[in-house]
Amino acid sequence: MRIVDTHLHLVYPAHLSYPWLTHVPRINQAWSVDDYFAEAAQLGIEAAIHMEVDVLSEQTLAEAHLMSTIHPSVVGVVAGCRPGDAGFEAYVDDLVATPAVKGLRHVLFGYTQDQLASDRLIDNLRSLGKQQLSFDLCAHAHQLASLIDIVDRCPGTRFILDHCGNPKIPSENSDGWNSAIREIARRPNVVGKISGISAHAGADWSVGTLRPYFEHMIASFGWERVVWGSDHPVVTLGGSLTRWVEATLSLVAGCSQDEKEALLSRNAERVYGLVGPSS
Repeated sequence: MRIVDTHLHLVYPAHLSYPWLTHVPRINQAWSVDDYFAEAAQLGIEAAIHMEVDVLSEQTLAEAHLMSTIHPSVVGVVAGCRPGDAGFEAYVDDLVATPAVKGLRHVLFGYTQDQLASDRLIDNLRSLGKQQLSFDLCAHAHQLASLIDIVDRCPGTRFILDHCGNPKIPSENSDGWNSAIREIARRPNVVGKISGISAHAGADWSVGTLRPYFEHMIASFGWERVVWGSDHPVVTLGGSLTRWVEATLSLVAGCSQDEKEALLSRNAERVYGLVGPSS
């Protein structure tokens, strides 16, 4: 089964600074593209999109440029940004000079409800739609209501919801996440990304642990509005890239070939406008 990975993080500390990694010692090291594809190619992953790795704000443009030429099978880049900042549109104008840039992201974990609702942030995210660029939404599950408001105020921008909305796994009460996912999936400009959940589930997870979250994402978004991502190397916090791919293939084992292709490659090519080996 051919796979396009929409969520690959590469770490090159000789070139860029990653302050947040000091708080995650298990993955605080270099993660090269060659090491990734040595494992990924054996699993059917033919192409990948590099996802920004929260480098220092003054290095986001340099990261995008470096990753745009890092490897022939890295066929797209989602660049880092600060969507609440002045000067955002000028920064995006510099980014679009790099054709590999397909979208932007900034992790929103630390944003307050007021910050997520700010007019400047909304105006900046609206501007991405005019540039035909997407924005990956990465926030805590309890922030999903604020994300829905953002999406409603930016109808011309395509959003990708990272890591299934970051549910707590396992959770004795997932009703809040279930209803929020159903609600955000009603917005046609949102795509759901099946990624990240194994890292949330602890070392003892099984395919059965992940299945309710996977199936709810599919039921909510449908097969034509979901993409797959590895979240490498964060995925290693809950096992390995190989274990996550094998779990994914188990989760889709009873699905049609068309459904599998939609999730694992076809939607990624459409949503991110990919060119390269996977096209």
